[in-house]
Amino acid sequence: MEQKEVRALLHQVADGTVDIEDALLKLKEAPFEDLGFAKLDHHRALRQGIAEVIYGAGKTPEQIRNIAAAMQEHGQKTILITRMSKEAAQVVGDSLPLQYDDLSRVGIVGTLPEPDGIGKIVVATGGTSDMPVAEEAARTAEAFGNTVIRLFDVGVAGLHRLLSHQEEIMSARVIIAIAGMEGALASVIGGLADCPVIAVPTSVGYGANFGGLSALLSMLNSCASGVSVVNIDNGFGAGYLASMMNHMEGK
Repeated sequence: MEQKEVRALLHQVADGTVDIEDALLKLKEAPFEDLGFAKLDHHRALRQGIAEVIYGAGKTPEQIRNIAAAMQEHGQKTILITRMSKEAAQVVGDSLPLQYDDLSRVGIVGTLPEPDGIGKIVVATGGTSDMPVAEEAARTAEAFGNTVIRLFDVGVAGLHRLLSHQEEIMSARVIIAIAGMEGALASVIGGLADCPVIAVPTSVGYGANFGGLSALLSMLNSCASGVSVVNIDNGFGAGYLASMMNHMEGK
């Protein structure tokens, strides 16, 4: 049960359209479901505002299908699956309404929610090779109810490409800057934008890139204020964090 559903239930109790005992029964539903190989955290949306996500890597196609089916039976309308193989997508898609993106390896069971984030999230990449991580971030943010603007291949090797999108950058509520090589994109965007910038180092680069470590260290040492950094290739983590920021009301 999501937070907005709980609020609606409490309003119904307040106006007398739902009995207190009936409401209590709904709230007392098992906080998790034991499938033997997995324990589904059905109360995560209530606690954190975002429902549990399926990490597909390391799970069999059948395990992913059964977890997603249990989530759907429990009323979850949008089920996000990350790092999902084509084989798993085939198995899940045979029995559940799955949208699968081959580039990002993201699967979504059910329907995308209407965007209810306060502003727009910009996802920018240094190069075309960073697009798989960028799409993971973008699709994660969309699955959590955000409007996403994609700016691909706007790295510092051709700075004019980025500067041609100043309106999108300066009007964003959150920006996800994704880059490999030396990871300079996050610093440049951080010097242009007045919103939080989430930097995602990627493993794209030549030998001395050390699998994304050089970009990670560059982003951690950014001289631009307001830049935070997630782990290498962690598009999901960036999309999740950006969504949280984009749903925070001002106080």
